[in-house]
Amino acid sequence: MPITLFLCGDVMLGRGIDQILAHPSEPLLHEAVVRDARRYVELAEAVSGRIPRQVAADYVWGEALAQWRQRQPQARIVNLETAVTRHDRPWPKGINYRMQPRNVDVLAAAGVDCCVLANNHMLDWGREGLAETLATLRAAGIAVAGAGPRLAAARAPAVLPLPQARRVLVFAAASEDAGVPEFWAARAARAGVQRLPDLSPRTVARIGAEVARHKRAGDVVVFSVHWGDNWGYAVAPAQRAFAHALIDGAGVDLVHGHSSHHPKAIEVHRGHLVLYGCGDLLNDYEGIGGHEAFRGELGLMYFPRIDAADGCLRELALVPTRIRRFRIELARDADRDWLLAMLRRECAPLGCDVAPRGDGDFILSW
Repeated sequence: MPITLFLCGDVMLGRGIDQILAHPSEPLLHEAVVRDARRYVELAEAVSGRIPRQVAADYVWGEALAQWRQRQPQARIVNLETAVTRHDRPWPKGINYRMQPRNVDVLAAAGVDCCVLANNHMLDWGREGLAETLATLRAAGIAVAGAGPRLAAARAPAVLPLPQARRVLVFAAASEDAGVPEFWAARAARAGVQRLPDLSPRTVARIGAEVARHKRAGDVVVFSVHWGDNWGYAVAPAQRAFAHALIDGAGVDLVHGHSSHHPKAIEVHRGHLVLYGCGDLLNDYEGIGGHEAFRGELGLMYFPRIDAADGCLRELALVPTRIRRFRIELARDADRDWLLAMLRRECAPLGCDVAPRGDGDFILSW
């Protein structure tokens, strides 16, 4: 019997968004230009109108909530690009995202089952911030993948149980080209993220050995990878070769790529789904100039139906979204048309097409 997953790209709950939640962090920032996180709220309000403060835990999810209720995915997996910490000593990198731990109920309100933590913001507040993030998510009953107090934990999968003794295993890693420095890498006795040394066959073999240690019959294996630039549609040949190799030889059923702040191409390789860049589901970029051609406020909710018997894709429904007033809306009219045209253009070279469905979804064909 197929299972339905929910996947998305970056969920960024820090900075401006943290300031409108019930328990905002101290607003001091350490950026070159903006020194107060409330400024990002003002920028968004200048283009979209008044944003409420001390909002309910489910406010930011907006119209996404109805989509989850309707589809009832068996596992909800997000890339959390925000440390969940009170720690106030930033890593000296210029932009540092954090959410006050008392706001963790925002993730619970979305029913998030697994937070991928292998990304370029997870150590924004140092290893102390990572430790508090791990402890806070654990206390909230949310599984994590891609980071831990030591390398073995960062490499281990999040295990998401399903009915009939089936499981989703989520492995996660990040690459240097997504802005993850070497000294953030987890080591045998050092906390950090799983950082890929490269995308070589040797790295694939090591991942395959780790997958083999955990995978059993009926499991669906997701490999979530934070890679590449924030902007640009090109899929690097090395990324494509790596994704194919994970499926062909490492026991991976679905490759979940992210880092780009806009959706990218989708491919189905030997029956298995590859998402090269899922875009941002939620961020505080509203009102910030630059990169307008990529329409970063537009995103997608990904609902793949996977056959647990062989890990192959049976259907991919895509729900077009838009961020407005720090809240997820469904993309409509011209925004929806723009997303559809972009997806068709980018997916065609990889052998896929996207078409609208009467209920508002897009459906992938391959």
